[in-house]
Amino acid sequence: MKALLRVEREFMKDRIPVFSVGDTVKVHVKVVEGDKVRNQIFQGAVIGRRGGGLRETFTVRKVSSNVAVERTFPLHSPSVVKIERIREGRVRRAQLTYMRDRKGKMARITGRQVEIVETGPAAGEGEGPAAAPGESAASKTTEATTE
Repeated sequence: MKALLRVEREFMKDRIPVFSVGDTVKVHVKVVEGDKVRNQIFQGAVIGRRGGGLRETFTVRKVSSNVAVERTFPLHSPSVVKIERIREGRVRRAQLTYMRDRKGKMARITGRQVEIVETGPAAGEGEGPAAAPGESAASKTTEATTE
């Protein structure tokens, strides 16, 4: 079993954004058309996550022109270029399959908007004002969310 985990670890992505069921996300997917490669954005609500390790998947549901579309993405797939969390949803279930039966305003998920805050060395971690003596870096991130 440990040998399998060692092999899988080299194919897993290092940086996976934090998102959960109920959140609205933008999934940037690599699409090959002939000899062209482009990114296509699929935006919708996450209605489920399952699996673990390299086999972890998540399902995103969107309604476009009164037609609901659900798409399941492997989390560590090379075709998933980027995942952005747009809105944080407040739900009390692990799977939101009941959303398939809801239409219109009943299909809304309560939550709050989330500002997209770049984290990591690319965002200039060492630059900008330093945290106050009693303030941690984690409290700065929570201030980025708005009601």
